[in-house]
Parts: sequence; structure tokens; C-alpha cells
Amino acid sequence: MAKRTIVTMPGDGIGKVVLEETLRVLDAAGFEAEYIHGDIGWEFWCNEGNPLPDRTIELLKKHKIALFGAITSKPKDKAAAELSPALQDKGYTYYSPIVSMRQMFDLDICMRPCRTLPGNPLNFIRRGSGGQPEEPVVDVMIFRQNTEGLYGGVEWTNPDDTVYNALMTHKKFRDNFAWCPRPELAVSTRIFTKKYTSRIVRAAFEYAQKRGFDKITVCEKPNVIRETSGMMLKTAQEMSKNEFPGIRVEDVNIDAMMMWLTKNPENYNVIVAGNMFGDIVSDAFAGLIGGLGFATSAQFNPESGVAVFEPTHGSAPKYAGYETSIVNPIAMILSAVMMLEHLNENEIAGRIRKAVIDVVAEGNTRAYDMLKLRGTPDVVNQGAASTRRMADAIIAKLKA
Repeated sequence: MAKRTIVTMPGDGIGKVVLEETLRVLDAAGFEAEYIHGDIGWEFWCNEGNPLPDRTIELLKKHKIALFGAITSKPKDKAAAELSPALQDKGYTYYSPIVSMRQMFDLDICMRPCRTLPGNPLNFIRRGSGGQPEEPVVDVMIFRQNTEGLYGGVEWTNPDDTVYNALMTHKKFRDNFAWCPRPELAVSTRIFTKKYTSRIVRAAFEYAQKRGFDKITVCEKPNVIRETSGMMLKTAQEMSKNEFPGIRVEDVNIDAMMMWLTKNPENYNVIVAGNMFGDIVSDAFAGLIGGLGFATSAQFNPESGVAVFEPTHGSAPKYAGYETSIVNPIAMILSAVMMLEHLNENEIAGRIRKAVIDVVAEGNTRAYDMLKLRGTPDVVNQGAASTRRMADAIIAKLKA
């Protein structure tokens, strides 16, 4: 079989080093691919006024599968201030390149698994009924709608007449916000559509069916955000009744979920949510399995076949400047495992996952986060594994 072509987008900060180490692991596992570099991130915003250059978009259109590291994003004013002098005051506006990429390619289905790795010293521990410590097993897949909601980018500050007059047609706006001078008014929308709400809900049902789970949990806020959250809940209820009668729908508000997940996380296996709430609940569950050093994601469009796999952590620029990289590469490595599973390379995916599990369980090689150390440059001298040493340990397990 011909080699696959994978677009690699290291991005900013630690994204570069964790992606480099992940490619070494893939090579050691026997995954044969041609890797083509794609430019993305802060450097290209500053120098070109576009953090997602057209040349990278063309690579994604052609090759469809990508591994992505991390990006730096900053608020609008700071982003504008860091543009090259030659680009200042030319009308460039910064938008997150990863959000833009999701919308451009309709990468609306985002899957974020949070699973306990046995032996991880960062796993969530609680007191049992007799006061004894117990470690519940977390095995949850969060389905996050990835292109709509609060991240849709439909926003205004000092809205023009057309927008303002439209807002004034709503009684709640007239009664509660008409007092505000327009220059002091900022508005963000939360838009859900039936098409993409149905797609993410159906993906959650299909996963539950495949894994043999008898419920999905809709994590929204329909008692307050009645139209958008209400659409997702109603869609799930109708789909359960008409298409998946063996799988029930549980409705848990996002605020209540933040409480329940630290009381009984083992009760949840499949969660579906809109963009913002999906982001929140996936980070919260990630905290139960060790934090962002273990948090992975896949985002894809089932129609076009475009799929991007990335850790959910940021670029952590201060760590990128260390002489020896100390960051934990496991989230990036397990994101690559999700890519392999997506490509039906299940044998290689299983061997890499097992190697990661074995290294964590053995406990001889632990990144600074696993040792609960502050992320300072000297943690390697305190026994923490560098990024490369952690990858080396995983590679050694693959070759054992």
C-alpha cells in the first residue's frame, strides 16, 4: 500500500516539540507516511497578517488528514499591536486559525476522550463511604459541536444601525439593554443549526451504540438558554425515540455537571454539548485523568473526509524557551493514536496506546506534571523526564 500523506502543523511554542516527538513514536511503531509541513500560527499572523495561510489550506484540501500541535492566540488589541509595521492599519483582523480551520472545512464533530491510565499519580481520588480513598475509573467521550455556538465569531462592538435595530425588535433587549450607549455595547451570538446539532448528537448515539452504553448525557442549559440548548436536548430526545430506542437521554445542566463529575465521574460515558460547554466539560474531565498533558481530540467532517488531530493544551510559550523541553508529549502521542484509529490502522494504534499505558503504569518515567512539580527549567535535575526521554520510554516499550 502506498504511503499515506499527513499534513503536520506544529504551530507555536510547545506544539513544535511535542509533534516532533510524536512523529518519532509513529516511525518506531512502523507507521509509514510522508509528512508535509503546513504553516500555521502566530509567526504568520505577525509577518503575513494571516495565521492560517492559503498554502496550508490547499494542503488540507488535498491531503485531508493532519496532525496539529498548538497555537498562540491573543486578544484583538494585542494581536493588532504585534503585526509587522508594514501591515499596521491595513485592515487585518486576527481570528484564531484553528477556529477558522474548523469552520472552513466544517470540522463540526469533535471527539475528546478522557480515560484513566492506570498508575497515573494524577488520577482523581475520592473518599469512599467508609472514608477510605478510592480511584474511580473515568471512561468518557465528549462530543463537542465544533463550529457553531459562542465560537461562531458572529459578534459586534458598537453595532451598526442594521444590527442594533434588529436587536431592538426583541423585548428582552429593549427592556434590559436599551439604556446602554451603543459605543459601550458588545454583543456575541450563540447560533445552533438543526443540521449540525443533529450531526453531533447522532455521532454521540452511534458511539454509545458501538460501545454498548445505554445512555448519552446532554450537557447544556435548556432551562435558561431555551432556544439553543433546547434545540440540542429536543434533537437528542427525538433521535432516541425514533432511531436509538435502546439508548436513553440524560439532561444535565453544565453547572451541575461541574459538581457531579467530581462526585461520580464513572457514571458518565458519552456526553454531547455545544461548542463552549463542550470545551468546558472536556477540560474538567481532563483534570480527572491527569490534566492537559493527557487530553486529546479529533475533529472531522464525515462528508469531506478532512480530519485534524490535536492535543487540547495550548502553546505554553514560556516552556518552549527552555534549553531542555520538559512538557509531557502524551496528549500529542495519543492524539496521533486517534488519527491511526480514524485511518483504520488499529494494530499500530493499539501498540502505541499499550506502550503509553505500560510506561505510565510502570512509573519509572514521569514528566514534571506527573511528579507534581512546578514547570521550571530545573525539573529534569529533580527526576522529571524531558519530553524526549518520555518519548524514548514509549519507543522502548514498542521495541521490547
